[in-house]
Order: sequence, then C-alpha cells, then structure tokens
Amino acid sequence: MQYLILIYAAESAWASIPEPALKEMYAAYGKYTQDLIGAGVMRAGSELQPTSTATTVRVRNGKTVMTDGPFAETKEQLGGYYLIEVASLDEATKWASQCPSAPHGSIEVRPLVPSMEKSVEQRPEVATNVHELAASH
Repeated sequence: MQYLILIYAAESAWASIPEPALKEMYAAYGKYTQDLIGAGVMRAGSELQPTSTATTVRVRNGKTVMTDGPFAETKEQLGGYYLIEVASLDEATKWASQCPSAPHGSIEVRPLVPSMEKSVEQRPEVATNVHELAASH
C-alpha cells in the first residue's frame, strides 16, 4: 500500500532557526531520506516552496478564480511530503514518527486510493475513464 507522509510545520518558525540548527535539520532530512531509500520504501518526495508561491484555483458558477497563497489560514503549513510503499499503516506511522519534523510539527499519514497507485500507462481503463469524464463536461 502506498502512503503519503505529509509534513506540516509553522512556516514562520523556519525563518527564525539559526543557520547551524537549519543545517542540522537538513542533514537529518538527508539521513531520513537515505533510510527510506535504503529500506526500499521511498517512491517520491520533495520539500515545497513557501506558501507565498502558492496559487489557489477555484471554479465558481463556471468562472475560474485564482488567488495567491494557500486556500485556508492555518497555524501549520504543508512543507513537504514523502510517498512511501509499505505493507501496513503501522509501518507507515513508524516511518512518519522518524521524520525530523515530527518533534515540532505534525506528520499526517494518508493512504492513496489503491486503484490510483498504478500509473495511467499501466491502467488504460483509468485513462479511458478520465477522457470520458473530460468529454462529458
């Protein structure tokens, strides 16, 4: 089963972290990433740009409205993710608890919908359904 490990933290707190502590944090993320790769469970992952670079898209009454920034005001922002493939939620939460941001942020573990785990190339029926849905709108 594939799970997203979603990493949330107060974005504003990163600006106040002293340079040596920031280097330590990035080194801890490097080790964490290597541990995931070494265990053969990592499928993807990335740090995200700050929320100031985000664009939120909404369609209301047939009109597309774009606004700068994230959709909701929250105390913690999504800062990055890992996509892992493990046998169980217990194993996924074990990996999430080892994430360097776990002690000061929040780590959400969310399973992917099983039918979407395989790419469209591997599942032509998904591509057909997507094209049928697009054509019907």
